[in-house]
Amino acid sequence: MKITLLVVGKTTDSRLSSLMEEYISRLKHYVPFELVVVPDLKNTKALSEEQIKTAEGEAILRFVTPSMDVVLLDEHGREFRSIEYAEWLQKKMGSGKDLTLVIGGPYGFSEAVYARANGKVSFSQMTFSHQMIRLMAVEQIYRGMTILRGEPYHHE
Repeated sequence: MKITLLVVGKTTDSRLSSLMEEYISRLKHYVPFELVVVPDLKNTKALSEEQIKTAEGEAILRFVTPSMDVVLLDEHGREFRSIEYAEWLQKKMGSGKDLTLVIGGPYGFSEAVYARANGKVSFSQMTFSHQMIRLMAVEQIYRGMTILRGEPYHHE
């Protein structure tokens, strides 16, 4: 199984990018992992939020294949404690499907993306920037892998 983190727009903060690269390099020792960036839309000032979500949704869905298990990082998703998240990842890995976690743009997901999704996960009831949640997603996948291997990164 491969895990993909699909995000809308590049990470502009070099400090966050550096930390993401660190966790991605660690994570690749456990599972095949890929970060895929859907380019930001251009000339959006004249577009409504709904039009932006639709255009971003079309870009997201161009990447998604029928065989992928698509899970949205969404404020209305299921929340986990870290050990529960590790167990959830283990079940996903056992399914034989590639797991694609998706972080949308600032206005969220289009209805078409919600319709395609196989599930939703929330990392908190709080709101985080789309740049910050990328780092958190990669770190939580890494943490989950260390929990599954019984390594000392995570402490109860």
